[in-house]
Amino acid sequence: MSTIEVLYEVSDHIATITLNAPERMNTISRAMLNELSAALLRANEDVAVRCVILTGAGRAFCAGLDLREAKPGNTSGIANDNSTRTTLDLRNTPPTVLQAMDKPTICAVNGGAAGYGMDTALGCDIRILGASAKLAAAFVKRGVVPESGGTWFLPRMIGWAKAAELIFTGRTLNAQESLDWGLANLVVPDAELQATARAMAAEIAANAPLAVQASKRMMRMGLNETFPDHVHHVYLQLLPLFKTQDMAEGMRAFLEKRTPDFKGL
Repeated sequence: MSTIEVLYEVSDHIATITLNAPERMNTISRAMLNELSAALLRANEDVAVRCVILTGAGRAFCAGLDLREAKPGNTSGIANDNSTRTTLDLRNTPPTVLQAMDKPTICAVNGGAAGYGMDTALGCDIRILGASAKLAAAFVKRGVVPESGGTWFLPRMIGWAKAAELIFTGRTLNAQESLDWGLANLVVPDAELQATARAMAAEIAANAPLAVQASKRMMRMGLNETFPDHVHHVYLQLLPLFKTQDMAEGMRAFLEKRTPDFKGL
């Protein structure tokens, strides 16, 4: 009987997406690749969702691509023989979907995040690591490059020199090293990982969702534009926000010294 390789659950405006192949340490199979992209797109389009938590079942977040399906010259994990060939649209692979999402994403990294798993974690906005978590950039040890975003993310996150050191050596960082290098927001005891991620997601979800999503769009655009262009684009984002019920509620709540009740309208 086939297994659902990606679990999806929504409660209290938080979507929890769980890689669900613990018997193989959540290595990315063809089915998981497609299911993860679909789950991320679903969360991004669901107006009830204000924050997304991505995590893994069992003792690892994701140990990379499922090498049983990979073949030489095929870095997607999609078998390339004629009998099982799958057309892969790179615009809809998980790292690309993550980069384009407006909903905030938190990766709760339990255990190892290696290769594709590390890049997927880097694609999230916030990373919270359990104490036993590890980030393994072992691509060059397998004769490949970070195929899922690492060469884009790492220089921006930690600077050229540190990114070069990590990618060229294929080094594995433990949780504390990941925090020291600036790749993790928090490191917590393993038993507290999910609760900590959910608490942060709840804090985000309590804010005006349209404003949070617009802020993320602006941050993403700001990576690749001049300051004058960015200021103009921020102004264009503010215009529709001025007309929202949530902005009016935020102002009223401030004046009335109470917690706002945002509706996403």
